[in-house]
Amino acid sequence: MEFSENLKVALQSIKSQKLRATLTALIIAIGIMALVGILTAIDSIKGAINSNFTAMGANSFTIQNRGMNIHVGNKGRRAKRFDPIDYYEATRFAEEFNFPSVVSISTFASGMSTMKYEGKKTNPNVMLMGANENYLHTGGYTVDRGRNFSMTEVQYGEQVIILGSDIVKKIFGSNVDPVDKVISVGSKKYRVVGTLKEKGSAMDFGGDKMGIIPLLNAKNNFHRPNMSFTITVSVNNVGMLDAAISEATGHFRTIRKVPIGEESTFEIIKSDSIANILISSLSNVTVAATLIGFITLLGAAIGLMNIMLVSVTERTREIGIRKAIGATPKNNQESIFD
Repeated sequence: MEFSENLKVALQSIKSQKLRATLTALIIAIGIMALVGILTAIDSIKGAINSNFTAMGANSFTIQNRGMNIHVGNKGRRAKRFDPIDYYEATRFAEEFNFPSVVSISTFASGMSTMKYEGKKTNPNVMLMGANENYLHTGGYTVDRGRNFSMTEVQYGEQVIILGSDIVKKIFGSNVDPVDKVISVGSKKYRVVGTLKEKGSAMDFGGDKMGIIPLLNAKNNFHRPNMSFTITVSVNNVGMLDAAISEATGHFRTIRKVPIGEESTFEIIKSDSIANILISSLSNVTVAATLIGFITLLGAAIGLMNIMLVSVTERTREIGIRKAIGATPKNNQESIFD
């Protein structure tokens, strides 16, 4: 009986002070939402980084002649750079590496290519890569139409090309099947043998605006001084990744004729290394965001306490009258959130 009476008095107080009750509810909701929202945003950023930069899978690593040159804020160091990995060193490694894995070789042919087909052309900013038949597998790409390179096309460096989805849309549109069409890449002609499914990009990494030609073709047609080739190894069992890296390091040191006891003249980078660097750099951001969230929550708590203080002050006289007529502390309980 007493509880129901107190509840009625509390509801009547809320109805009589609707603005105060609304502000109280908003203060609580916004304070908690700010803290939870900031922490959720940080976790989402970490998840997005992992998703984008580990697209190749956690079971792969890359051998190249330079380290990663990534700077986050004012932190970072200059990447090591060694002599280029030449075509014969890369192909020898691919032929002799006997670990259960898939080995691809690739090289950067051009970053300013223009592709044309029947009067339609791209901007001169298309990336052209040279690669062998395993590049699509280790790079996480999927063929949309057509096929991958054959071993013969790679071996003899034939004039064939695989196009990213953005290139197909730009020069072919949606009504033309690009497979077996001949396009111009600069001054050279290439026959399209396949197209790639849309993959998207992260921080400008991605294959939608890219053309892939056979490795030997890239070496012959786009050769430049200090041209270096990249080796990517995707092991069959992710549990054997460290063993594969150890074996690859030893074997490639032999190919590069690195003396015993000296530093390797190449870098081995795991596929998730970039993601790990970026995620570790978020630690300070996480601390700062958490602190801001708690400050927001503290501000909301102070505002709530002020409203409660005003409510209690206004009812001091009412509570005094109740005590004067014999009310107990239990009888005086009522809501002050109005």
